[in-house]
Amino acid sequence: MKKLLTIASALLAAVVLAACASSPFASVELAPGTPRQQVIERMGQPTRIVRLPNGAERLQYSLQPIGRYAWMVDMDAAGKVASSRQALTIDNFNRIEPGVWTRNDVEREFGPPASVESVASWNGPILTYRWIDNQHSDMFFWVYLDGQNVVRRAHPGMEFVNAPNDRS
Repeated sequence: MKKLLTIASALLAAVVLAACASSPFASVELAPGTPRQQVIERMGQPTRIVRLPNGAERLQYSLQPIGRYAWMVDMDAAGKVASSRQALTIDNFNRIEPGVWTRNDVEREFGPPASVESVASWNGPILTYRWIDNQHSDMFFWVYLDGQNVVRRAHPGMEFVNAPNDRS
């Protein structure tokens, strides 16, 4: 039975890797000025469309809750790409300002979280994002909100996936 599970796991991993390689997100390079319709033709319908403070819009392409990437494609008022980026990075997470940012700010910048959790020791929701750090380690990033949805603290943590003890 253990051997059958190992073979099934290997097949599943191969399917997932093949899907990732053929994904329109595998190498997102959207030149500034690309029309909105071409973005949607290439990347599909966005996970979410967010209005930006300057009146433009952001197309969010998130692979949460299982994936570890989220692309933000900012469109200008004329409907053309102004910029695009992979949002789930430590440099971007470090921009979060406790006491200033709200849940709306976090979700505007990073897309929907992988999960929203609660624990007895915290009086408010905890947004969890899955991402990959600069050393290619699977990570979590937790954003703790108070009862008014204001960020009170935020920090990364290791996601232990396929650790040696998981392989027995």
